[in-house]
Amino acid sequence: MAVPARTCGASRPGPAPTALPWPGRGPRPGPGARRPPSGPPRPLLLLLPPLLLLPLLAAPGASAYSFPQQHTMQHWARRLEQEIDGVMRIFGGVQQLREIYKDNRNLFEVQENEPQKLVEKVAGDIESLLDRKVQALKRLADAAESFQKAHRWQDNIKEEDILYYDAKADAELDDPESEDVERGSKVSTLRLDFVEDSNFKNKVNYSYTAVQIPTDIYKGSTVILNELNWTEALENVFIENRRQDPTLLWQVFGSATGVTRYYPATPWRAPKKIDLYDVRRRPWYIQGASSPKDMVIIVDVSGSVSGLTLKLMKTSVCEMLDTLSDDDYVNVASFNEKAQPVSCFTHLVQANVRNKKVFKEAVQGMVAKGTTGYKAGFEYAFDQLQNSNITRANCNKMIMMFTDGGEDRVQDVFEKYNWPNRTVRVFTFSVGQHNYDVTPLQWMACANKGYYFEIPSIGAIRINTQEYLDVLGRPMVLAGKEAKQVQWTNVYEDALGLGLVVTGTLPVFNLTQDGPGEKKNQLILGVMGIDVALNDIKRLTPNYTLGANGYVFAIDLNGYVLLHPNLKPQTTNFREPVTLDFLDAELEDENKEEIRRSMIDGNKGHKQIRTLVKSLDERYVDEVVRNYTWVPIRSTNYSLGLVLPPYSTFYLQANLSDQILQVKYFEFLLPSSFESEGHVFIAPREYCKDLNASDNNTEFLKNFIELMEKVTPDSKQCNNFLLHNLILDTGITQQLVERTWRDQDLNTYSLLAVFAATDGGITRVFPNKAAEDWTENPEPFNASFYRRSLDNHGYVFKPPHQDALLRPLELENDTVGILVSTAVELSLGGRTLRPAVVGVKLDLEAWAEKFKVLASNRTHQDQPQKCGPNSHCEMDCEVNNEDLLCVLIDDGGFLVLSNQNHQWDQVGRFFSEVDANLMLALYNNSFYTRKESYDYQAACAPQPPGNLGAAPRGVFVPTIADFLNLAWWTSAAAWSLFQQLLYGLIYHSWFQADPAEAEGSPEARESSCVMKQTQYYFGSVNASYNAIIDCGNCSRLFHAQRLTNTNLLFVVAEKPLCSQCEAGRLLQKETHSDGPEQCELVQRPRYRRGPHICFDYNATEDTSDCGRGASFPPSLGVLVSLQLLLLLGLPPRPQPQVHAHASRRV
Repeated sequence: MAVPARTCGASRPGPAPTALPWPGRGPRPGPGARRPPSGPPRPLLLLLPPLLLLPLLAAPGASAYSFPQQHTMQHWARRLEQEIDGVMRIFGGVQQLREIYKDNRNLFEVQENEPQKLVEKVAGDIESLLDRKVQALKRLADAAESFQKAHRWQDNIKEEDILYYDAKADAELDDPESEDVERGSKVSTLRLDFVEDSNFKNKVNYSYTAVQIPTDIYKGSTVILNELNWTEALENVFIENRRQDPTLLWQVFGSATGVTRYYPATPWRAPKKIDLYDVRRRPWYIQGASSPKDMVIIVDVSGSVSGLTLKLMKTSVCEMLDTLSDDDYVNVASFNEKAQPVSCFTHLVQANVRNKKVFKEAVQGMVAKGTTGYKAGFEYAFDQLQNSNITRANCNKMIMMFTDGGEDRVQDVFEKYNWPNRTVRVFTFSVGQHNYDVTPLQWMACANKGYYFEIPSIGAIRINTQEYLDVLGRPMVLAGKEAKQVQWTNVYEDALGLGLVVTGTLPVFNLTQDGPGEKKNQLILGVMGIDVALNDIKRLTPNYTLGANGYVFAIDLNGYVLLHPNLKPQTTNFREPVTLDFLDAELEDENKEEIRRSMIDGNKGHKQIRTLVKSLDERYVDEVVRNYTWVPIRSTNYSLGLVLPPYSTFYLQANLSDQILQVKYFEFLLPSSFESEGHVFIAPREYCKDLNASDNNTEFLKNFIELMEKVTPDSKQCNNFLLHNLILDTGITQQLVERTWRDQDLNTYSLLAVFAATDGGITRVFPNKAAEDWTENPEPFNASFYRRSLDNHGYVFKPPHQDALLRPLELENDTVGILVSTAVELSLGGRTLRPAVVGVKLDLEAWAEKFKVLASNRTHQDQPQKCGPNSHCEMDCEVNNEDLLCVLIDDGGFLVLSNQNHQWDQVGRFFSEVDANLMLALYNNSFYTRKESYDYQAACAPQPPGNLGAAPRGVFVPTIADFLNLAWWTSAAAWSLFQQLLYGLIYHSWFQADPAEAEGSPEARESSCVMKQTQYYFGSVNASYNAIIDCGNCSRLFHAQRLTNTNLLFVVAEKPLCSQCEAGRLLQKETHSDGPEQCELVQRPRYRRGPHICFDYNATEDTSDCGRGASFPPSLGVLVSLQLLLLLGLPPRPQPQVHAHASRRV
């Protein structure tokens, strides 16, 4: 029995059928008319078989249309499948290309990828590369310790006594307001000449080292000048290292005083704003200067903490968090009468970027009230450190307390939790300007192997929140050679422009003694580092033998990737490491969790899994089979993995020994052959060393041809594998043109183009004019259609990409096409491989008309079905397009074809943007499954500040009473206010950015952020399916069915009549997100391991040096001068400050 056409209102008769010549382009609905078709009618590929229609009951004298029955729509689906398959068999050329490969079997060999051997070889090559850097590191560290030990301290050393290249000198001399120019001091810097070096992506001088000194350190201080004096001798060691290993990149010594000496010399990349670079805050320095840390920060928020002091504490905590790396664990709590965590974290959590962000935001919400209760704060901190039921560093344990002062020493707490072993170090920080007795704070630090610091103003924050690392370095220094172990860092952005690097680090110790029989010096001199660019490691991995979907990756002990094709940060902040977890680089599942754990544990392994992968354009998700093989990289903390699809077990290697044949095939790369043989795009690969790269493929091809006229494919300067495969594929695809494409009339079957792409790097598009509209990537391995075709059986449809925010497609001159592609699978001697992808490009409008006819009740090619009087007929997609919606949707949920002319310009859009109600029904009925994930490497435009132009944020503003109070002017509060104003230029969180400056700076244009991605893919329903969308009186019938051997879903539905059927819209577009809830994630932390070495205790450690006061107390004369400057509104200049530890004097 036929289903009624509508449940809301009466059935409507269809429009009078109008016969259109195939493919029929009559007037479109709406204003304007389409041009009439030209030329003879185009035949259907397949004859349309007659359709048996069930008789329908109708009232006498009336004609009515009913919703098609299921078997009718199944019949339409079969006709669509047959039409697609027929076109692809004739024009796709799959079978023809198979025969061509077999006919040319003598021109190539089939090679095998043996995963275990491959991954072990690559791991060995990486180990050898890094080992060469390790040897250079050890030579540098030994030399530095010897030079420093032999150096004699000079109290009266002067700036003019030291000659060196100051990397920031050029920028400072160009700035008339710079410190050196203003003070008129004698400039002791060398003026060097530089040459461009592609390895460093910079101008360098190989005869000298360069020196960088942080902005807030006075370069004329005695400590700094002595440091420059003895480190000068490192220059010869740097040069000798490069002579032994010319591949070395930056060699750097980061001193504990803040001085950086690096080789080769290059000008510093000075930012537009104040330079905040301090080597002691770089990820590689922090990792090399101390063992991992478990840190609890407790902040006094009692009522005595004034507004300015509390703000100093908040900034201090944020700066303290920046001294922690991913090997460390931390928690932050506030206390008055009782203690409580400032965030949702109730225990120690990994000090990664996202957790530290939560802390920094939570700290800003601290409010001062109540009375001081040191006991509550310390008991909370010790309980946190004693919790053994959580993941933590299990090495250095410490408590950092920020307070404005107090009298309680809480000795009973230390006796209970920490004495006599003193396994927890206590660091105390007296913050702000006050007259409290600091003796109790000093005693706490000294009694617990810690250190006491004072932070009277914002200018003291950076130096005093990082010098605790000197104390943690003591056990390392005392351990001697045992602690001299090279560590390799996470991936991070090089400050000098190399891009993404990893660094080998080695601590440098002070080997001096104060006198005969005296105790050994405990100070760490600094950290030696040598960079290795990720690109240099990538060059050791197989390039093109793994196929388009095979790849090599590597992870560290945290599970972060240092090699992975998806490691592509859009923006990088040189102050933070690049920490992309393996499970975030890929779509996470249980199998990958097991693989990650095994790799972190340093095991070997192999596992075949079924998993989900995103397409290259991140619009689709495919379920695929992958083989994972992994081994540890010895002498490092890294593990290497290899991923291969089963079809990439074998690959072709051309064997073109016949030079005449080489020349013959090469001629098909010449543009002069394109008119007859089709346009050729070649993959922009590194075929030869002297080949000039270009983003324009026409220009790249020209460069390639010019080079090939000078060298042969067998030249030593060329990659013979790549060149031979490229030339072979040029000849093979030309034979496809000759045998299949050239004699066919593409217009007859509404095709805009046919094409073939190969592993060898050739993309041939026929005819030549179709190349004008070809927008796919010329590198097949980077083309989404190519990679998806390899992973999917059958025909893969790819509609043009449309964004909902962009204007619709412009359907003019027949230039809009739909790609249909499929992989060519070869079976040669029992070995299966997929060396190419072929396909066609459909004319969108012509195939939309063809789609209507194929999904209609026509019994004759040229005559639409007519429903006469007194008869009942089933609706179809051609005659009843005003009542019936018929669409083809791909496996990602994107519209491919529609019988609605007004939807043609929406082809390529997510179907929910076209018909939200119907897409939701398809999803709810399991035709589609949703996959959500997060992109942690995205770049976002900055949010506009809400109070632009307002007064500076966070600045303590004295009241009128303060100004009238003489005591306020004579106190250090005025000095503190001045320093706050001065350093507010550095700390962006204290002052709003200048609008003009922010607009011009790249940092302001975009910043790193998290984006939520949603993809849809076919669910579990494979059969034909009828359903009803229940909307009361406006319900809709629909039918959905997968088309066999394609990635298409055929959907027939009643068009909605009532707005009540509108439902929530499914979202596919990438959206800004805060990422997964961190408070929940830390409850189930991902598996990781810390470094295998820990130096947190040495029985001979001397803890007597445990505290000091502020390093730059102001004088009354300076105070008066500064107040006059403030009152007059003049911009004050900072006075020279020495932020160097007094105990560094040797």
